[in-house]
Amino acid sequence: MNNQTQSKILIVDDAVENIKLVTEILNRPKNEYHIEAAGDGYEALEKVKKFDPDLIMLDVVMPGIDGFEVCQILKEDEKTRLIPIVMITALDSQQDRLRGLESGVDDFISKPFNVYELLARVKNLLKLRSYISELEHAEQVIFSLARAVEAKDNYTEGHCERLSILAQHLGTELQLADEDLIVLKRGGILHDIGKIAIDDSILLKPGPLTAEEFEIIKTHPEIGENICRPLKTLKPVLPIIRYHQERFNGSGYPEGLAKHEIPIHARIIGLVDCYDALTTDRTYRKALPSDFAIQIMNKETEAGLWDPDLFKLLKEILASAKYKTIF
Repeated sequence: MNNQTQSKILIVDDAVENIKLVTEILNRPKNEYHIEAAGDGYEALEKVKKFDPDLIMLDVVMPGIDGFEVCQILKEDEKTRLIPIVMITALDSQQDRLRGLESGVDDFISKPFNVYELLARVKNLLKLRSYISELEHAEQVIFSLARAVEAKDNYTEGHCERLSILAQHLGTELQLADEDLIVLKRGGILHDIGKIAIDDSILLKPGPLTAEEFEIIKTHPEIGENICRPLKTLKPVLPIIRYHQERFNGSGYPEGLAKHEIPIHARIIGLVDCYDALTTDRTYRKALPSDFAIQIMNKETEAGLWDPDLFKLLKEILASAKYKTIF
Protein backbone atom coordinates (compact mmCIF):
# COMPACT_ATOMS: atom_id res chain seq x y z
CA MET A 1 0.00 0.00 0.00
CA ASN A 2 1.30 3.47 -0.89
CA ASN A 3 2.43 5.69 2.02
CA GLN A 4 0.15 8.47 0.77
CA THR A 5 -2.96 6.31 1.31
CA GLN A 6 -1.87 4.73 4.59
CA SER A 7 -2.85 6.09 7.99
CA LYS A 8 0.25 7.48 9.69
CA ILE A 9 1.08 6.34 13.22
CA LEU A 10 3.87 7.68 15.42
CA ILE A 11 5.06 5.29 18.17
CA VAL A 12 6.92 7.01 21.01
CA ASP A 13 8.85 4.75 23.37
CA ASP A 14 12.42 4.70 24.71
CA ALA A 15 12.52 0.88 24.46
CA VAL A 16 13.34 -0.23 20.90
CA GLU A 17 11.89 -3.70 21.51
CA ASN A 18 8.52 -2.19 22.40
CA ILE A 19 8.47 -0.17 19.18
CA LYS A 20 9.29 -3.27 17.14
CA LEU A 21 6.59 -5.31 18.89
CA VAL A 22 3.82 -2.74 18.37
CA THR A 23 4.91 -2.15 14.76
CA GLU A 24 4.82 -5.87 14.02
CA ILE A 25 1.36 -6.25 15.58
CA LEU A 26 -0.11 -3.29 13.70
CA ASN A 27 1.27 -4.26 10.30
CA ARG A 28 0.51 -7.99 10.48
CA PRO A 29 -0.66 -9.64 8.22
CA LYS A 30 -0.69 -6.70 5.76
CA ASN A 31 1.28 -3.50 5.66
CA GLU A 32 -1.74 -1.36 6.63
CA TYR A 33 -0.07 1.60 8.36
CA HIS A 34 2.82 3.97 7.71
CA ILE A 35 4.64 3.84 11.03
CA GLU A 36 7.49 5.97 12.35
CA ALA A 37 9.09 5.97 15.78
CA ALA A 38 10.61 8.35 18.33
CA GLY A 39 12.75 7.34 21.29
CA ASP A 40 11.95 10.22 23.65
CA GLY A 41 9.62 13.16 24.14
CA TYR A 42 11.78 15.76 22.41
CA GLU A 43 12.23 13.60 19.33
CA ALA A 44 8.48 12.95 19.33
CA LEU A 45 7.66 16.67 19.20
CA GLU A 46 10.03 17.14 16.25
CA LYS A 47 8.65 14.08 14.45
CA VAL A 48 5.08 15.33 14.83
CA LYS A 49 5.99 18.52 12.94
CA LYS A 50 7.54 16.63 10.02
CA PHE A 51 5.46 13.44 9.96
CA ASP A 52 2.01 14.89 10.74
CA PRO A 53 0.66 11.62 12.17
CA ASP A 54 -2.99 10.55 12.25
CA LEU A 55 -2.42 8.83 15.60
CA ILE A 56 0.24 8.94 18.32
CA MET A 57 0.96 5.93 20.54
CA LEU A 58 2.77 7.33 23.54
CA ASP A 59 4.69 5.76 26.42
CA VAL A 60 4.67 7.59 29.75
CA VAL A 61 8.06 6.92 31.33
CA MET A 62 10.79 8.30 29.07
CA PRO A 63 14.02 10.27 29.49
CA GLY A 64 13.80 14.04 29.20
CA ILE A 65 10.13 14.96 29.15
CA ASP A 66 7.60 12.24 29.94
CA GLY A 67 4.50 11.24 28.01
CA PHE A 68 2.19 13.45 30.07
CA GLU A 69 4.22 16.54 29.19
CA VAL A 70 4.43 15.59 25.51
CA CYS A 71 0.67 15.12 25.39
CA GLN A 72 -0.01 18.45 27.10
CA ILE A 73 2.28 20.32 24.69
CA LEU A 74 0.58 18.76 21.66
CA LYS A 75 -2.95 19.35 22.96
CA GLU A 76 -2.21 23.01 23.70
CA ASP A 77 -1.00 23.61 20.14
CA GLU A 78 -3.81 24.50 17.71
CA LYS A 79 -1.99 22.66 14.90
CA THR A 80 -1.74 19.34 16.76
CA ARG A 81 -4.51 19.35 19.38
CA LEU A 82 -6.86 17.20 17.28
CA ILE A 83 -4.40 14.33 16.74
CA PRO A 84 -5.66 11.35 18.81
CA ILE A 85 -3.18 10.17 21.45
CA VAL A 86 -3.30 6.75 23.08
CA MET A 87 -1.03 6.05 26.04
CA ILE A 88 0.48 2.61 26.29
CA THR A 89 1.81 2.32 29.80
CA ALA A 90 2.52 -0.01 32.69
CA LEU A 91 1.29 2.73 35.03
CA ASP A 92 -2.28 1.81 35.91
CA SER A 93 -3.20 3.77 39.02
CA GLN A 94 -6.24 6.04 39.14
CA GLN A 95 -3.92 8.99 39.77
CA ASP A 96 -1.89 8.25 36.62
CA ARG A 97 -5.04 7.92 34.50
CA LEU A 98 -6.40 11.17 35.91
CA ARG A 99 -3.16 12.96 35.08
CA GLY A 100 -3.31 11.50 31.58
CA LEU A 101 -6.87 12.73 31.08
CA GLU A 102 -5.91 16.19 32.38
CA SER A 103 -3.07 16.34 29.85
CA GLY A 104 -5.51 15.47 27.03
CA VAL A 105 -4.99 11.75 26.39
CA ASP A 106 -7.75 10.25 24.22
CA ASP A 107 -7.34 6.61 25.30
CA PHE A 108 -5.26 4.26 27.48
CA ILE A 109 -3.87 0.78 26.90
CA SER A 110 -2.20 -0.89 29.85
CA LYS A 111 0.90 -3.09 29.56
CA PRO A 112 0.85 -6.01 29.09
CA PHE A 113 -1.81 -5.35 26.47
CA ASN A 114 -4.24 -7.56 24.62
CA VAL A 115 -3.36 -7.65 20.92
CA TYR A 116 -6.97 -7.58 19.73
CA GLU A 117 -7.81 -4.72 22.07
CA LEU A 118 -4.83 -2.77 20.76
CA LEU A 119 -5.88 -3.27 17.13
CA ALA A 120 -9.52 -2.37 17.85
CA ARG A 121 -8.64 0.84 19.70
CA VAL A 122 -6.20 1.93 17.00
CA LYS A 123 -8.87 1.43 14.30
CA ASN A 124 -11.46 3.36 16.33
CA LEU A 125 -9.13 6.29 16.96
CA LEU A 126 -8.08 6.44 13.31
CA LYS A 127 -11.74 6.44 12.30
CA LEU A 128 -12.28 9.37 14.68
CA ARG A 129 -9.32 11.17 13.13
CA SER A 130 -10.84 10.61 9.69
CA TYR A 131 -14.12 12.21 10.77
CA ILE A 132 -12.25 15.17 12.30
CA SER A 133 -10.25 15.62 9.08
CA GLU A 134 -13.48 15.76 7.07
CA LEU A 135 -14.80 18.47 9.40
CA GLU A 136 -11.53 20.38 9.14
CA HIS A 137 -11.75 20.20 5.35
CA ALA A 138 -15.33 21.49 5.38
CA GLU A 139 -14.28 24.36 7.67
CA GLN A 140 -11.38 25.22 5.38
CA VAL A 141 -13.75 25.43 2.42
CA ILE A 142 -15.99 27.87 4.31
CA PHE A 143 -13.05 30.00 5.46
CA SER A 144 -11.80 30.04 1.85
CA LEU A 145 -15.22 31.30 0.76
CA ALA A 146 -14.97 34.10 3.33
CA ARG A 147 -11.57 35.12 2.03
CA ALA A 148 -12.93 34.96 -1.53
CA VAL A 149 -15.46 37.63 -0.54
CA GLU A 150 -12.63 39.80 0.77
CA ALA A 151 -10.58 39.21 -2.38
CA LYS A 152 -13.39 40.59 -4.57
CA ASP A 153 -12.38 44.08 -3.51
CA ASN A 154 -8.72 45.16 -3.42
CA TYR A 155 -9.66 47.82 -0.89
CA THR A 156 -10.73 45.25 1.71
CA GLU A 157 -7.53 43.17 1.59
CA GLY A 158 -6.55 42.16 5.13
CA HIS A 159 -9.84 43.46 6.57
CA CYS A 160 -10.87 40.12 8.11
CA GLU A 161 -7.49 39.51 9.71
CA ARG A 162 -7.39 43.00 11.20
CA LEU A 163 -10.90 42.53 12.56
CA SER A 164 -9.96 39.23 14.15
CA ILE A 165 -6.87 40.69 15.83
CA LEU A 166 -8.55 43.83 17.16
CA ALA A 167 -11.63 41.88 18.31
CA GLN A 168 -9.41 39.47 20.22
CA HIS A 169 -7.64 42.38 21.93
CA LEU A 170 -11.01 43.70 23.07
CA GLY A 171 -11.95 40.23 24.29
CA THR A 172 -8.67 39.92 26.17
CA GLU A 173 -9.16 43.27 27.91
CA LEU A 174 -12.69 42.15 28.83
CA GLN A 175 -11.13 38.99 30.32
CA LEU A 176 -13.25 36.75 28.13
CA ALA A 177 -12.46 33.03 28.17
CA ASP A 178 -10.07 31.50 25.62
CA GLU A 179 -13.07 29.89 23.90
CA ASP A 180 -14.59 33.35 23.39
CA LEU A 181 -11.36 34.65 21.87
CA ILE A 182 -11.44 31.80 19.35
CA VAL A 183 -15.04 32.69 18.51
CA LEU A 184 -13.99 36.32 17.93
CA LYS A 185 -11.08 35.23 15.75
CA ARG A 186 -13.31 33.06 13.59
CA GLY A 187 -16.12 35.58 13.59
CA GLY A 188 -13.80 38.28 12.31
CA ILE A 189 -13.06 36.14 9.27
CA LEU A 190 -16.57 34.79 8.67
CA HIS A 191 -18.81 37.75 9.55
CA ASP A 192 -19.32 38.88 5.94
CA ILE A 193 -19.31 35.46 4.25
CA GLY A 194 -22.92 36.01 3.15
CA LYS A 195 -21.71 38.67 0.72
CA ILE A 196 -20.56 35.81 -1.52
CA ALA A 197 -24.18 35.81 -2.75
CA ILE A 198 -24.33 39.57 -3.41
CA ASP A 199 -23.79 40.70 -6.99
CA ASP A 200 -20.46 42.46 -7.56
CA SER A 201 -22.22 45.39 -9.21
CA ILE A 202 -23.74 46.16 -5.81
CA LEU A 203 -20.88 45.02 -3.62
CA LEU A 204 -18.25 47.04 -5.48
CA LYS A 205 -20.39 50.02 -6.43
CA PRO A 206 -18.30 53.21 -6.03
CA GLY A 207 -21.26 55.49 -5.35
CA PRO A 208 -24.19 55.45 -2.92
CA LEU A 209 -26.51 52.44 -2.97
CA THR A 210 -30.13 52.78 -3.96
CA ALA A 211 -32.79 51.76 -1.44
CA GLU A 212 -33.34 48.53 -3.39
CA GLU A 213 -29.60 47.75 -3.44
CA PHE A 214 -29.30 48.37 0.29
CA GLU A 215 -32.16 45.92 0.91
CA ILE A 216 -30.15 43.31 -1.00
CA ILE A 217 -27.01 44.08 1.05
CA LYS A 218 -29.08 43.64 4.23
CA THR A 219 -29.67 39.97 3.35
CA HIS A 220 -26.00 39.01 3.80
CA PRO A 221 -26.09 38.22 7.57
CA GLU A 222 -28.86 35.64 7.14
CA ILE A 223 -27.24 34.19 4.02
CA GLY A 224 -23.95 33.86 5.90
CA GLU A 225 -25.65 32.15 8.83
CA ASN A 226 -27.28 29.66 6.45
CA ILE A 227 -23.92 28.89 4.81
CA CYS A 228 -22.24 28.14 8.15
CA ARG A 229 -25.12 26.54 10.07
CA PRO A 230 -24.62 22.95 8.76
CA LEU A 231 -21.21 22.77 10.47
CA LYS A 232 -21.73 22.18 14.19
CA THR A 233 -18.19 23.36 14.90
CA LEU A 234 -19.18 26.85 13.69
CA LYS A 235 -22.29 27.07 15.88
CA PRO A 236 -20.65 29.51 18.38
CA VAL A 237 -19.83 31.88 15.49
CA LEU A 238 -23.38 32.06 14.08
CA PRO A 239 -24.52 34.94 16.37
CA ILE A 240 -21.64 37.08 15.05
CA ILE A 241 -22.53 36.36 11.45
CA ARG A 242 -26.24 37.05 11.99
CA TYR A 243 -26.07 40.02 14.34
CA HIS A 244 -22.89 41.99 13.53
CA GLN A 245 -24.99 44.64 11.73
CA GLU A 246 -27.28 45.23 14.73
CA ARG A 247 -26.86 48.59 16.48
CA PHE A 248 -27.01 49.43 20.18
CA ASN A 249 -30.08 51.68 19.74
CA GLY A 250 -32.01 49.03 17.77
CA SER A 251 -31.55 50.68 14.37
CA GLY A 252 -29.58 47.82 12.82
CA TYR A 253 -30.56 44.66 10.95
CA PRO A 254 -31.73 41.92 10.45
CA GLU A 255 -33.85 41.91 13.65
CA GLY A 256 -33.46 45.38 15.15
CA LEU A 257 -32.00 44.06 18.41
CA ALA A 258 -30.98 46.68 20.98
CA LYS A 259 -28.39 47.02 23.75
CA HIS A 260 -27.60 43.70 25.46
CA GLU A 261 -30.04 41.79 23.30
CA ILE A 262 -27.14 41.85 20.85
CA PRO A 263 -24.64 39.10 21.77
CA ILE A 264 -21.35 40.47 23.11
CA HIS A 265 -19.30 38.86 20.32
CA ALA A 266 -21.49 40.51 17.66
CA ARG A 267 -21.25 43.89 19.42
CA ILE A 268 -17.46 43.62 19.41
CA ILE A 269 -17.19 42.61 15.74
CA GLY A 270 -19.66 45.30 14.65
CA LEU A 271 -17.64 47.96 16.47
CA VAL A 272 -14.22 46.98 15.12
CA ASP A 273 -15.74 46.43 11.66
CA CYS A 274 -16.80 50.08 11.62
CA TYR A 275 -13.39 51.31 12.81
CA ASP A 276 -11.52 49.31 10.17
CA ALA A 277 -13.90 50.45 7.43
CA LEU A 278 -13.28 54.09 8.34
CA THR A 279 -9.49 53.76 8.53
CA THR A 280 -8.90 51.89 5.25
CA ASP A 281 -9.29 52.93 1.61
CA ARG A 282 -12.67 52.15 0.08
CA THR A 283 -13.99 52.46 -3.48
CA TYR A 284 -15.98 55.52 -2.44
CA ARG A 285 -13.35 57.36 -0.32
CA LYS A 286 -9.79 57.35 1.01
CA ALA A 287 -8.86 56.03 4.46
CA LEU A 288 -9.49 58.39 7.34
CA PRO A 289 -6.86 59.08 10.02
CA SER A 290 -7.46 57.11 13.20
CA ASP A 291 -8.21 60.17 15.33
CA PHE A 292 -10.77 61.42 12.79
CA ALA A 293 -12.39 57.97 12.66
CA ILE A 294 -12.64 57.98 16.46
CA GLN A 295 -14.30 61.41 16.36
CA ILE A 296 -16.94 60.07 13.94
CA MET A 297 -17.52 56.95 16.06
CA ASN A 298 -17.73 59.09 19.19
CA LYS A 299 -20.66 61.00 17.64
CA GLU A 300 -22.22 57.71 16.54
CA THR A 301 -21.89 56.35 20.07
CA GLU A 302 -23.57 59.45 21.46
CA ALA A 303 -26.34 58.86 18.91
CA GLY A 304 -26.71 55.32 20.23
CA LEU A 305 -25.11 53.19 17.52
CA TRP A 306 -22.33 51.60 19.60
CA ASP A 307 -22.05 50.08 23.05
CA PRO A 308 -20.45 52.98 24.99
CA ASP A 309 -18.46 50.69 27.28
CA LEU A 310 -16.99 48.76 24.36
CA PHE A 311 -16.23 51.97 22.46
CA LYS A 312 -14.42 53.39 25.49
CA LEU A 313 -12.35 50.21 25.69
CA LEU A 314 -11.60 50.36 21.96
CA LYS A 315 -10.21 53.90 22.35
CA GLU A 316 -8.04 52.77 25.26
CA ILE A 317 -6.66 49.88 23.20
CA LEU A 318 -5.91 52.08 20.20
CA ALA A 319 -4.14 54.60 22.46
CA SER A 320 -2.16 51.92 24.30
CA ALA A 321 1.54 51.65 23.48
CA LYS A 322 1.45 47.86 23.36
CA TYR A 323 -0.92 47.95 20.37
CA LYS A 324 0.82 50.72 18.44
CA THR A 325 2.87 48.28 16.34
CA ILE A 326 -0.24 46.38 15.28
CA PHE A 327 -2.53 49.16 14.05
